[in-house]
Amino acid sequence: MTRLLMMEGNTLEKQAEASRLGVRNATDVYMRAIRAHFPDLELEVLHAADKGQSLPNGRTLNDYDGMVISGSGLHAYDEIFEVTNQIEWLKTFAQTGKPILGSCWGLQIAVMAAGGMVGLSPNGREVGIARKIGLTDVGKAHPLMAGKPTIFDAPCIHYDEVTVLPEGCTLLASNAHSHVQAAIVPLGKSEVWAVQYHPEFDLIQLSMLLTLYKQNMLDQGFVKSVEELTDYQSKLDDLAANSKDNAASWQLGIDSDIINDEIRRAEIINWVNHVIQGKQNHG
Repeated sequence: MTRLLMMEGNTLEKQAEASRLGVRNATDVYMRAIRAHFPDLELEVLHAADKGQSLPNGRTLNDYDGMVISGSGLHAYDEIFEVTNQIEWLKTFAQTGKPILGSCWGLQIAVMAAGGMVGLSPNGREVGIARKIGLTDVGKAHPLMAGKPTIFDAPCIHYDEVTVLPEGCTLLASNAHSHVQAAIVPLGKSEVWAVQYHPEFDLIQLSMLLTLYKQNMLDQGFVKSVEELTDYQSKLDDLAANSKDNAASWQLGIDSDIINDEIRRAEIINWVNHVIQGKQNHG
């Protein structure tokens, strides 16, 4: 049985708060995305942002074939237990030499663990859809990005961004908002394949997150009123329920790179196929 360790980026308290608002937690969303394409993988969760947590079922890190790091509302540069403990778990896992995949928070703590820098984006929050992400020449040929258009949109939500990539990293994608949208980060005996956006998110999750961050959306001027936000969410919900809703698709500026599961989740599918199942198939 192939087994992956899912490291949840948010505290249990933050997860409970989201749950009260009807928002799925970060790891649940990631697990749903993985199981949609690889239902036979065994997925177990580590809540590394909380004290007193350990690996599930008495396992050791050697019992896992890879690690996946979900998103988080924390800041990778904060010197607090909730952050530093996750970075230490990541460093320790990287000593196994096994593959690691990260989205958003996963990229940021990998960069911090490897000696790079993360900070608040001078462009503010990138939320909902990251637009016009372009593959670098290396990115066009890298297996993580196989099947992605040369320029694509992706689900996202982040304040912070990578400001300095550690030495030896490979930049795979950028856009006008954040120079580092995808990168390979060598760490310990492993490599972290990571993106700033969220290939695991679906339109339903985006709509939920806008509920969770409703006040921020208003305060930061993304919408002018609660009614405007609700209308936007309704269009997301309509498109989630019917991917052929051309009116909602046109009004939201969303097409196949978001709507098509295989294209949107290509990075996840590629990572599992190439470094999890591929490595096992080749011994």
